[in-house]
Amino acid sequence: MKAEWIAVDWGTSHLRAWAMQGDRVVDRAQSDQGMSRVAKGGFQTALLSIVDRWLGDSPVDVIACGMVGARQGWVEAPYAAVPSEPVANVPVRVPGTDPRIRAFVVPGLKQTTPPDVMRGEETQIAGFLAAQPNWDGVLCLPGTHTKWVQLSAGEVVSFRTFMTGEMFELLRGQSVLRHSVGQGWDDAAFSEAVADTLSKPENLAGRLFGLRAADLLQGQDGAVARAQLSGLLIGAELAATRAYWLGQQLAVIGADQVANIYAQALQQQGAFVETADATEVTLAGLALARNLTRQTA
Repeated sequence: MKAEWIAVDWGTSHLRAWAMQGDRVVDRAQSDQGMSRVAKGGFQTALLSIVDRWLGDSPVDVIACGMVGARQGWVEAPYAAVPSEPVANVPVRVPGTDPRIRAFVVPGLKQTTPPDVMRGEETQIAGFLAAQPNWDGVLCLPGTHTKWVQLSAGEVVSFRTFMTGEMFELLRGQSVLRHSVGQGWDDAAFSEAVADTLSKPENLAGRLFGLRAADLLQGQDGAVARAQLSGLLIGAELAATRAYWLGQQLAVIGADQVANIYAQALQQQGAFVETADATEVTLAGLALARNLTRQTA
């Protein structure tokens, strides 16, 4: 099976690729060779290791988004400044590739005040707007670094990044809470914790240690502690982003589990929330980026 073109989402931790025929996925592959695990000069080898079987004699376009376009990535794709269309510039061609591929990397977005950057999310935003071209409002893109993005007239007007996902992993895996946070989930505990820090975010540090104390003194279940840890951090994030989501048209883009967690927290506050599948909008955005390369080829 040969691909007409290859879509790639290359983040810090993972590499995902799809063999495409037009807008249709005909095969997929992934590895743990994210940008943080690939040495300079090793990007092409990492990519070919999972897409080689899709290649033929004539060159195949590879359209990639994500951290692969960072300064430490395969090729640096300079940021476009907001306000801007999500994918405003033609993707950057990677020089000196294997003759069987023509690789391009989608540029990210930057914001001067307050300072902020994104790579990868701009492609998801473009894909979301392709399906809803007149959509104005706020997008929440949860993940390791969650983005809150204000959209108007097809442009990214402003955005903010929150390290909530990374903080969760650090606290769960490397802090004293690692002894108390287990697997599983408790919806009621999550909702209560969201409400707690949303109303009193200044209490966050004390409430976090309370998870350890509840384990030591009351034998609190690890699943309850996990849900509470997530809820406390997301509640603090919602308190900080209230101006973004309160009274706004709102959509959450992400993998099912994390998108549903954020949607639950927002709905708890009376917000009306749409959800969109991260893979679908990523592929739609990469298709748009591919069209830009074809128009200038």
